[in-house]
Amino acid sequence: MTHVRGLISKFTPGRRVVAAAAITVVSALALTACGTAEDDGGRRAGSAGSSTASQQPQPEQAAAQALFDRFEKACPEPGVNSRRPTGATKPDTEEPETIAPGETPPADPIEPAPPTGPEAELDDRDWCVSAHHEQRVIAALQMLAYPTPATVRKTLNGLGYTDERIHHLKQDGKKTRFYIDLREDGGGRLCESGVAAGAVSDVVPCVAVAEGPFKVTSETRP
Repeated sequence: MTHVRGLISKFTPGRRVVAAAAITVVSALALTACGTAEDDGGRRAGSAGSSTASQQPQPEQAAAQALFDRFEKACPEPGVNSRRPTGATKPDTEEPETIAPGETPPADPIEPAPPTGPEAELDDRDWCVSAHHEQRVIAALQMLAYPTPATVRKTLNGLGYTDERIHHLKQDGKKTRFYIDLREDGGGRLCESGVAAGAVSDVVPCVAVAEGPFKVTSETRP
């Protein structure tokens, strides 16, 4: 039995070394494989994440676009302007007034002049979208006790209008004047002309150039 123990003790360390070496190699291969899979997955995820991040708009821009989409979906399709006269006139069903002797008959009735400015250039969709924006902007500006350009910009940013949409902020006495670019991507000429003045704040539609840098071409302020 002693001889057998000697044989066992003689060969057992070698076997343990071989077994340990084999386990080490297998473990290394497994770890390498796992590491490679994780690295590939990480790179793929990182690459996709970077690509997605580069394609997705900033949170402020996404909020503004969601706001625009909501208002536009609630309004009619572009192209119809019920404020612009079509040329058709209603038949005159009223009886002519009696002219007293010696009086000069009136000249031809004066027809109202065709609308100009925003009423002529903006369609029903623009007016509908404008009303939605005006309501929320005016309500927010009425809460400003000191409507400076800085506080007005901060308020408009909080409503979802990014700096790219806000133009010509200017102090005018105790009021601040500004414009909001509401042109749709690929078309539209709608903008808003605003006056931040506390409880008497006002926002009305205006017309901007269809393409290129923001520039107001027409506005009518009461």
